Amino acid sequence: MSDPLPLHAAVEGITDEAVLRRLLAHLGGNLTAVHCQNGKPALLRRLPHYNQAARHAPWIVLLDLDRDADCAPAFLEARLPSPAPLMCLRIAVRAVEAWLLADALPLASFLSVSPSRIPSDPDALEDPKRVMVDLARASRRRPIRQDMVPRPTSGRPVGPAYASRLIEFTRQHWRPDQAARRSESLRRAISALTRLLQANPEGRRT
Repeated sequence: MSDPLPLHAAVEGITDEAVLRRLLAHLGGNLTAVHCQNGKPALLRRLPHYNQAARHAPWIVLLDLDRDADCAPAFLEARLPSPAPLMCLRIAVRAVEAWLLADALPLASFLSVSPSRIPSDPDALEDPKRVMVDLARASRRRPIRQDMVPRPTSGRPVGPAYASRLIEFTRQHWRPDQAARRSESLRRAISALTRLLQANPEGRRT
């Protein structure tokens, strides 16, 4: 029997890593390693190297679309027109926060806001991160507001423990299968990851 192929991944940051790990766990995947870059520019610089590595072993790269293109296919074509056979490049429209917003009821409970405040079409949001911060600002729980909402003089778009709170929600409450019903980009990502795992059964948990 041949040795199992390692399953590697690369992401923009720690929140994206938590989301990808949760997705793979949901699908029965077994990641060998996650390369967490310091933001999108660094990840894009490394993308050709990851694509080269994907000629020999499966790789998953998760990126936010942000405002870099009108749609995910256009972004994919511009950034990686010739993906390697074992490359799975997935785009969150327009940020990974949209995938978390898509699981509305648990998120509303976690943030302590009314479910009616959660947008019904998160993939259509221009700035899912800002929407997430605004929801936290409306929270009935002071710790949520303190952790996720930026202080007026900080000059930062998010609060001091914004990422930690999203990671907590992702690990403990987020349901990818339910969220995929409200996010087309997440549904496509799950389908692509499923195909990758089916083609490379060594990447599944035993």
